[in-house]
Amino acid sequence: MPLTREQITQRAAQELRDGYIVNLGIGMPTLVANYIPKGMDVWLQSENGLLGIGPFPKDSEVDADLINAGKQTITARPGAAYFSSADSFAMIRGGHIDMCILGAMQVSQDGDIANWMIPGKMVKGMGGAMDLVAGVRKIVVTMDHNSKDGASKLVKKCSLPLTGQRCVSMLITDLCVMVMDESKRRFVLTETAPGVTVDEVKKKTEAEILIAPDVRPVAI
Repeated sequence: MPLTREQITQRAAQELRDGYIVNLGIGMPTLVANYIPKGMDVWLQSENGLLGIGPFPKDSEVDADLINAGKQTITARPGAAYFSSADSFAMIRGGHIDMCILGAMQVSQDGDIANWMIPGKMVKGMGGAMDLVAGVRKIVVTMDHNSKDGASKLVKKCSLPLTGQRCVSMLITDLCVMVMDESKRRFVLTETAPGVTVDEVKKKTEAEILIAPDVRPVAI
């Protein structure tokens, strides 16, 4: 049974480590803020100038002036800091962000990512995606394994404009978890969703992938 968006982000939250500074991309990745393990001290950063994002607010807690880069209302944890977007991007470009969790429209077998535009469709701008994939130490992608028409989103080569090359470290989809083998430049299938087989993942994946000898169920 494929993972839900909430389960995908719960699994992504398991990659967080105490003391990490983490940027959450627009869309599904923002849900990770709700699943930070108890007792873990993680500082969430937003490109529009906030370090210390808390969980999404309840209706009674909404502050229309407090938003993330995706214009969603958020909360700020005790000790949070506000600053200019220039300072925010200096943090990103300077290598001060430990991990970024992003969505994607395509990821290639080499670890390239395309997530900022579809040719012919209006976009507001590339945002901070290119800076993030170039300046952050670990890039984790959360996405559906296949598009609505069934096409694989993990492809041999991205057909959409690239955001970054050879930068994705880990891929978490509704079907599985894959980790990049840096020496072979291929993703290794390490976990599958409950009831999903290795053969099913292979059948629904265009890219060339490797299979770990001990593939296990996704733990959520």
